[in-house]
Amino acid sequence: MSGMYNSHRGMVPAPSRLNELLDQVRAEFDTQQARNGEYEHKIQQQVQEMDVIRQTVFQLEAAHTAMKQKYEDEIARLTRELEARGGAHGHGGAAPPQPAPPSIGHGPRDLFGGIMSGQGGQGGPGLAPPQPQDPQQQQQQPHIPPPPPAAIQQQLPPNQPPQQPQPVPGAYQPGFINGYGTQPPQPTASPGAKRPRPPPGPGTPQQSQPQGPYPDPRASPQVARPSPVPALPAVGNNLADLDPERLPPHQKKEGPDWFALFNPRVPRMLDVDLVHTLEHHSVVCCVRFSQDGKYVATGCNRSAQIFDVQTGMKVTQLQDESVDRDGDLYIRSVCFSPDGRFLATGAEDKQIRVWDIQNRTIRHTFHGHEQDIYSLDFARNGRHIASGSGDRTVRVWDIESGQNVLTLSIEDGVTTVAISPDGKLVAAGSLDKSVRVWDAHTGYLIERLEGPDGHRDSVYSVAFSPNGRDLVSGSLDKTIKMWELHTTRGVPAITGTTRGKCTKTFEGHKDFVLSVALTPDGKWVLSGSKDRGVQFWDPLNATAQLMLQGHKNSA
Repeated sequence: MSGMYNSHRGMVPAPSRLNELLDQVRAEFDTQQARNGEYEHKIQQQVQEMDVIRQTVFQLEAAHTAMKQKYEDEIARLTRELEARGGAHGHGGAAPPQPAPPSIGHGPRDLFGGIMSGQGGQGGPGLAPPQPQDPQQQQQQPHIPPPPPAAIQQQLPPNQPPQQPQPVPGAYQPGFINGYGTQPPQPTASPGAKRPRPPPGPGTPQQSQPQGPYPDPRASPQVARPSPVPALPAVGNNLADLDPERLPPHQKKEGPDWFALFNPRVPRMLDVDLVHTLEHHSVVCCVRFSQDGKYVATGCNRSAQIFDVQTGMKVTQLQDESVDRDGDLYIRSVCFSPDGRFLATGAEDKQIRVWDIQNRTIRHTFHGHEQDIYSLDFARNGRHIASGSGDRTVRVWDIESGQNVLTLSIEDGVTTVAISPDGKLVAAGSLDKSVRVWDAHTGYLIERLEGPDGHRDSVYSVAFSPNGRDLVSGSLDKTIKMWELHTTRGVPAITGTTRGKCTKTFEGHKDFVLSVALTPDGKWVLSGSKDRGVQFWDPLNATAQLMLQGHKNSA
């Protein structure tokens, strides 16, 4: 019995054997854990290497842009010198010297840095000069004078829900005068009256349009009628070349200090009237509608004003009384929060102020930019604000925490910024002729809109379409361009920076395009120019529908 018992016990592993097996399992676990740590370390190294590569690419891109600009400036200088000596003509005689490009200066002697030169007698804000840089930085990146404020824009209120359409000033709608009331339209000048020649006063170009063709058949350009008016020149989209005296009555509208010309080559789809003239004590640098379209904010010297769109009355004036009263302080950009409670202002003193409109108090003051702030845009979430400055950065701010949550740097001055309707993208225009689009959460540059079909001069205004898939830009090359964004078509951002596709080029302005916007339904593109005209464009075929004239200076 004793032997059998001992034999049975020998079939059970001894405790030392169990401990040995457990030690083997533990050692294998430690080995696998160490390998996992190695893998994580390698992944982290690869991520860091990718960041280094990305930064290197950005540096190479900046160096390439600086070198390109250097040679372009040198070629331009040699070309002007050659033309001045008559060498470019080859006829032995000296050719008249060509004027140099407009200088972009600073201070009240040069209205908006030379862009408006020769257009008015009063002074206005110029761009601040760049901050001093180290000699090495100056060699790497030659300075190009900054632009006039990109905030000279007439932004339109965002799209309204279809079940609650908002009447908009300037749009012909049965039963409404300019979309606001039920009073009959105000009389306009008689068809035979001559267009007034005195300098016109400021007007308020408005947006939106009726659905379908122009609703009054008596005034429709499609109704055949005999006319003694001579044949019109083939002006295309150059509506400024039209002579109002030669246009028939149904192709123009006139007021005491404004007029509108309708393109005779396309069916007339819109009507327009001057609703209000909002007088200001100084140059108006920027204009912005509230989201519901009930109010409009303007920025001028030292203060921002808010007007009731329906009555034209000033609702409030916002001015920081703590600022020294000596000297000028132009408000370059204004922007309503989506709920209309706050107004953000950007000024020459490099500060962003977020105002509580009802209490007329400053809720936040954001510091960080090193030069003038030229553009602001509120995100639809009401929490974030994007700002663009001449210091070559775009910054995103959180108004709840009061923090700068994202800083995006480029090679040249930022003139304009916009946040996409879904809040996922931030776009900016720059002096270097490009439009950049970043991921608003990661800060990665995912699109750069340029190339053979891109702008040939500085970009001064950008705006997203209501659907968020397209973007329009206005430039000093006198054109507007519409871009199709690759990112919104499903191209993953991780593939690197892509080049957006230019789908339309709008040509017809006679001078710099300083402002672009879209109507809330996305059916019309609007633009303001140094030629003092505001034009409505059909985005489907890039044709001009009408042109408004009423401002004494750039629109």
